[in-house]
Amino acid sequence: MSMAAEMQIALRLPSRILFQGPAIRLAATAEDGSFGILPNHVDFVTALVPSVLLITAPDGHERVFGIDAGLLVKKGHAVEIAVRRGVPSDSLENLHDTVGRTFAEVADDERAARAALSRLEADMVRRFSNLRRPQP
Repeated sequence: MSMAAEMQIALRLPSRILFQGPAIRLAATAEDGSFGILPNHVDFVTALVPSVLLITAPDGHERVFGIDAGLLVKKGHAVEIAVRRGVPSDSLENLHDTVGRTFAEVADDERAARAALSRLEADMVRRFSNLRRPQP
């Protein structure tokens, strides 16, 4: 593998790409602790825990993301990260409020979706039970 000055990072949510671009450094947290990746790091795969993900752009600007559990795959000069939920923040200081607000909204949406699904399932069961009844 050739030596590179930067790596390409893609941070994906189930519904969209949260970040995609070049980076010179990445810091994340796995089940066994925090770690960092530079462009020529050895290839590997790890499970991420809910934590802060830091991506340093080639110009030195640091991007901050609050993430839920996910998976990180480093292969060559590409890093693919898939997380269930994630939010960008302009700074580490504001991340706590941003994560709390955004994840609470998502939790409310998930709760409403589960309630709607339960109603749909109950309606299906009622309809199937009516099919089994003998007709007069």
